[in-house]
Amino acid sequence: MFSRFSNPAKFEALARAIGPYAFGVFAVFALVGLINGLFFAPEDYQQGDSVRIMYVHVPAAWMATGSYSFIAAMSLVAFIWRHSLADLLARAAAGPGAIFTALALFTGAVWGKPTWGAYWVWDARLTSVLVLLFIFLGYIAIWRSVPEPARAARFARIFALLGFINVPIVKFSVDWWNTLHQPASILRADGPTIHESMLWPLIAMIIAYTALFVWLTLAGARADLIEQRLEARRRRAPSRVREETETQGGAGDE
Repeated sequence: MFSRFSNPAKFEALARAIGPYAFGVFAVFALVGLINGLFFAPEDYQQGDSVRIMYVHVPAAWMATGSYSFIAAMSLVAFIWRHSLADLLARAAAGPGAIFTALALFTGAVWGKPTWGAYWVWDARLTSVLVLLFIFLGYIAIWRSVPEPARAARFARIFALLGFINVPIVKFSVDWWNTLHQPASILRADGPTIHESMLWPLIAMIIAYTALFVWLTLAGARADLIEQRLEARRRRAPSRVREETETQGGAGDE
């Protein structure tokens, strides 16, 4: 299936078809999740209303690691099968991934002040997510600073795969070290520890964030393809002018 849509024209058609649906899923589930989370879900018996920040924070944290995992997977595909569209998708996913990571850090700080008494602590989970943000920024910087596209893609793939080491550290930091951050409460062997009245709005927001990531990534990839076509036309234009000039000059000599 990946080979089938490796053709830019076919990929653009697929992205154009999926985009509106992805945005629609985002809009519907975000509306449902926020309304239920902010107004109908009960407050926490310890944290009070400050717990409502989790309906923005937790999905952002999920998508921070999820989007980087997608970048690493696309980089691996590009390494093995040399699909240029895999590089394109990885590059397009970096911006949304960095935004999700920054949002997770910001909302975590807002939640941490009333809960821990400080906006920031050098907790293992918080520190590893901060490192993840720097990795995102480094990945974006490679694409923007290396002028030759082939070299930029090669360096970006290597960087993305090496940076993936931090993803399991983010995930298991609360299990490996004694941290202030609470352990996993949704994906557990014994089932979620969150009450259904809080769980379903949270799941709705996770679906909304995932759909938003899909929409932004596809839109970014389409924009990059358009930019590549325009750049190719600009490069061909001088050669066409030269050929026409030489042809006219040759006809004049005759």
